[in-house]
Amino acid sequence: MNIRSVSLTAWIGMAGIAIALFAAAFAPWLAPYGENQVVGTPWEPASAAFPLGLDNLGRDLLSRMIYGARMTLFVSFCATLLAFSLGVILSFVAAVTRGIVDMGLSRLNDLMMSIPTLIFALIVLAALPQNLAVLIGVMAVLDSTRVFRLGRALALDIAVMDFVEAARLRGEKTLWIVFREILPNAMTPLLAEFGLRLAFAVLFISTLSFLGLGIQPPTADWGGMVKDNKDGIIFGVSAALVPGAAIAALTISINLVVDWLLKRTSSLKGGRGG
Repeated sequence: MNIRSVSLTAWIGMAGIAIALFAAAFAPWLAPYGENQVVGTPWEPASAAFPLGLDNLGRDLLSRMIYGARMTLFVSFCATLLAFSLGVILSFVAAVTRGIVDMGLSRLNDLMMSIPTLIFALIVLAALPQNLAVLIGVMAVLDSTRVFRLGRALALDIAVMDFVEAARLRGEKTLWIVFREILPNAMTPLLAEFGLRLAFAVLFISTLSFLGLGIQPPTADWGGMVKDNKDGIIFGVSAALVPGAAIAALTISINLVVDWLLKRTSSLKGGRGG
């Protein structure tokens, strides 16, 4: 990647993502207080000792923000990675095999997409045990439907090309064609979609936590912190706005990088076409 070709907005996005990753990776060393340590009175205003103030239980908001970055990013990334693994493999297999396999997977995917995502997640999470594995699994299954739709469209375009037909004539197996012929040629749009799905996952896990079915307290996460401190807005306390701003900043940062990737891909294709 040529450094000079990276736009200013992309650098801003990368910086925002890097800050969140750094906070998540080194949370125990960066946070001035423990994740659930009570250090003062509820909703104490910002001061030299507490730069962002305290939350509804008297815990340091800055420390909770740093620990919350770890959990928010971990769940979002795991869910997105699992969704892509499931969606890409199933969509590519459907596009390569066609016939009843393609029809069955496509109709099942259409059925899943017809159900509102948030409502479906709330129903399933309310019925199942509330733990991280279930939460990540539900998010991944719901998000994989969008990945399946994109992956199938890409794979159908690539599967009719000469080099794929040549691989079939050589007698290559379906999985070999998927991973060696189709996937490398669909990687760039899939990477851009991965960024978009990751941004959506950050918003989705924050929404679920705000509704009480996401990451469970006392574990810190940004959506749960908004929920815990929302009543303070009535009294002019801005404790709920801090994690809300962090969610927005991280989502915007990811979208800035994805937007640059899409523009870069389009310019490269245009240059080759010319």
